[in-house]
Amino acid sequence: MRRSFKFLLRPTRRQEIALTACLYDHRDLYNAALEHRRTAYCKAGVTIRYGDQSAELKEIRKADPDGQGRWSAGSQQQTLRRLDKAFQAFFRRVKAGQAPGYPRFKGRRWFDTIEWPALKNGAAWDSQPHDPVTRVYLLGIGHVRVHRHRPVKGTVKTISVKREGSRWYVVLSCDDVPAETLPATGAVAGVDMGVASLVTTSDGTHIASPRHLAAIADRLAMAQRDLARKKRGGKRRRKAVARVAVLLAKVRRQRLDGAHKAANALVRDYDLIAHEALQVANMTKRAAPKPDGEGGYLCNGGSAKSGLNRSILDAGWGVFLTVLAHKAESAGREVIAVNPANTSRTCAQCGHCAKENRVSQAGFRCQRCGHEAHADVNAAINILRAGLALRASAQAA
Repeated sequence: MRRSFKFLLRPTRRQEIALTACLYDHRDLYNAALEHRRTAYCKAGVTIRYGDQSAELKEIRKADPDGQGRWSAGSQQQTLRRLDKAFQAFFRRVKAGQAPGYPRFKGRRWFDTIEWPALKNGAAWDSQPHDPVTRVYLLGIGHVRVHRHRPVKGTVKTISVKREGSRWYVVLSCDDVPAETLPATGAVAGVDMGVASLVTTSDGTHIASPRHLAAIADRLAMAQRDLARKKRGGKRRRKAVARVAVLLAKVRRQRLDGAHKAANALVRDYDLIAHEALQVANMTKRAAPKPDGEGGYLCNGGSAKSGLNRSILDAGWGVFLTVLAHKAESAGREVIAVNPANTSRTCAQCGHCAKENRVSQAGFRCQRCGHEAHADVNAAINILRAGLALRASAQAA
């Protein structure tokens, strides 16, 4: 299977300056290639493709030896492929009748990744095997120290360097990574996603939602107010932007770490995990306005909806489900996504479905049979039954 390994880079000051220059030059190449495609089509009706622009790289590097010419041609080809993939996705969405999303020019803060093919010159992983410190070699930058906190498995195919705030990371995409299959436990579980508890299983286990964003809400609000007062283009504004970015990056790392730990616990204990097929993007849309017919608007509960959206995004449902799917595949576990409709309103005892069954956020009492349970546990049991039914129907087919 194919997996990615992400490690923190520890560049020297000179290497950090070189990495920044490399990032900006690749951004300029991306924007120039995008302008080339736009101009050729608008002025002459000619469609420019990746092969055409890749063939021009030799002349571009020759004309700018101190700029584009000092970096790896393989990494520049990857940048052109990145633009080509953006156009392919654009045309695919046009044909599907979706929002097209034409490729945009990249600003300084919107281009943060460079990719090298590991099989060509320009980048090499662990290029000094006798050195006790792990390093990655990047053409034009040198041997950069890597904080390798776990072993790399498989064959390294591509090497990417990514900037996140003031930190630099290296991402290794590896093929032929052996699966780490876990022994069977014979246990199955349905999981219900929530705001108070990130995960509630059908056997009554609750994994609390840490609410990392809520924990720094005051500090973040203060930093954002300070940012709003700064004049655009100034050094103080850049520093204020960096302070906000540091806070948000910490929340992102904490949320990802919590998702890994919660997913590990489920994958270790259960052979089959059924969860809701949640459309988080649709669930967190802003409340639609309600015109009153007289030029004004009625109350639409926008404030309450915004608070709910913030809590859902802070819980990190999408991140957790993505991590769970990857870990389950590696461990040989089965994950089934079921339709979440009415799972929290249906009685797990008699099957009666009614809005009145949900008496509170955590309370469930069936209006027909009187069955009482924790609302999330009741929903998780329904999710498990739906998942088992889907698996049975798939096996019968």
